[in-house]
Amino acid sequence: MIEIIPAILAKTYDDLKDKIALVRGIAPIVQIDICDGNFINNKTWPYSDDSHLQAILEEQEGMPFWEDIDFELDLMVSDAVENFPFYMKLGPKRVVFHLEAQENLESFKDFLEGVDPYIHDAVDFGLSINPQTNIERIFPFVNYVDFIQCMGIDNVGFQGQEFDAHDLAHIKILKEKFPGIIISVDGAVDFSTAPRLIEAGVDRLVIGSAIFRSNDIKETIKDFENLI
Repeated sequence: MIEIIPAILAKTYDDLKDKIALVRGIAPIVQIDICDGNFINNKTWPYSDDSHLQAILEEQEGMPFWEDIDFELDLMVSDAVENFPFYMKLGPKRVVFHLEAQENLESFKDFLEGVDPYIHDAVDFGLSINPQTNIERIFPFVNYVDFIQCMGIDNVGFQGQEFDAHDLAHIKILKEKFPGIIISVDGAVDFSTAPRLIEAGVDRLVIGSAIFRSNDIKETIKDFENLI
């Protein structure tokens, strides 16, 4: 069965909480898209002046419904490495770094190699690549992460875009060269693109609009899971 991960692009804490509530008890994990307005031209929660964020950082409260659901943080930010301890305080089960956001790839590799084993035992690391990026750029990092996220869209950080078919070739190449690697796809995943992605060998589908704009979220997630 393909793993389905609802994707949440939240402008506010209340928006985040409301959307998590919609899949609470249905999905075991959600992806939270974190955009800084720097790496990409969009900005989402968390904001430094948000009272809920401050309470989370001070361990006075947790992320919304943290007792019932795990979090995958998609770090579409330019400071993922520099502020890694900050993002860890949000309590993720998985984190996704974006290759294109790394200014110095050697320094990024050093960071991945140097992560505390206790952290890496508790948190899965993913690395994302855009469809127009040469797939070979990700090869040196595969052994340092737990999964690869192939973006299905060029303009990351925004939902409801057209699918980029370069993604299918990326999946096939990665599966051939690294047979054991887990591959997620994020962006433009719907009932027309999902079968093609599954045929290419994807393991996880990260889905935003097709889930949250559906009339029956529970049934929609079940239908995606049953596509295989």
